[in-house]
Formats: sequence, C-alpha cells, structure tokens
Amino acid sequence: MMIYQNTIRIASKERGFHLITKQVMDAIPEIGAISIGVCQVFIQHTSASLTINENADPTVRLDFETFFNKNVRENDPDYLHDYEGSDDMPAHIKSSLLGASVMIPITDGRLNLGPWQGIYLCEHRNYGGPRNLVITVWGN
Repeated sequence: MMIYQNTIRIASKERGFHLITKQVMDAIPEIGAISIGVCQVFIQHTSASLTINENADPTVRLDFETFFNKNVRENDPDYLHDYEGSDDMPAHIKSSLLGASVMIPITDGRLNLGPWQGIYLCEHRNYGGPRNLVITVWGN
C-alpha cells in the first residue's frame, strides 16, 4: 500500500462554486503510481466546502449559488453568531450541508470521476480568503 499527502493553498475566490479538479490533480502527481485506490480532498475551513458535480455547464454552479442563497439566508435575526458579518453564519451552515471532504476512487493512476463530474470548491463567504486543502491518496 502506498500513501501520499500534500497540502495546497487555493487563492482567494469570489463567493460561489468553483471547479478545482485540475488543481487537485496537479498537486498530487504520485497518483499515477496507484492502480486501485482512493483520493480524499479535505478543506481546512468552516465557511467553505467541497462537493462533486457537473463540470461542463457553468450555469449549474450559478444555480447552486442561487439555491443556497435562497435557502440559507443572510441577516436572519435569529442567528446569534453574527459578529463576523452577515454572511458568516450562513456560510457555516452551507459548509455543513455540503461537507468538508470528498472521496474519489483512483483507477489506473487517475481520478475515476464520471465524464461530466468535477470537484467544486464552494466559497460561501463574500471575502473568504485563501483556502487550504489536504489531499491524501492511498492504494496499490
């Protein structure tokens, strides 16, 4: 069994859903040595998240942003955690709904994503700053 790990820093992105598949793959070239295995991508933040979804039509990412903004609203007077800005508590909720990690099978040295799938960095803050990802791959 081989295990490799790398931490990368993704530059600040505007609020929304961003494809990062290529950045993840570029960060862990050792994946080529694994014929069967798993890749885990973990984000070290509580106001951004990761998910896997369509990589072809950018309107999908816009619709995700619209959906989450409609369903997890800012400026809710019931939120107690509000001293970091009106977008902060909604960002924590969105992050928990989507999750802090994704796992992808590795087959023949490549991520075995479907033909229309990509890894999204979901930035839920207006000014979230750079984001750290820990990428771990293991297998034979």
